Amino acid sequence: MPADSKLASVSSVLCARQQIGHSPGVATVEITKHLWEFLPSLRGKTLTVEAATVADVVREVERIAPGFTYYICDERGCLRTHVNIFVGQERILDRTRLSDPVDADSRVLIMQALSGG
Repeated sequence: MPADSKLASVSSVLCARQQIGHSPGVATVEITKHLWEFLPSLRGKTLTVEAATVADVVREVERIAPGFTYYICDERGCLRTHVNIFVGQERILDRTRLSDPVDADSRVLIMQALSGG
């Protein structure tokens, strides 16, 4: 599948998700240095986005840096194995739907999980 088709597929999965009972607030999003290599437009930036869920955060960062979603999510819209997202001090629980809530003034950290030896 061509990269554009994969990106469209992932984006459509995220866009189809609904938030239930949680109103959006403004969250601060930080992306670790390891991801800057693949997403140079985010280098050194701290972003603020309006979001009620982690899926909203991902969707908003995708608007700022096209290709971001494909890098951190698979073709089904699930978080890739070697990517972690924290809201505050807590790692998200829902890696499939990214439905974890994001409160106003939350800090969201998106990082590549390093593994190997």
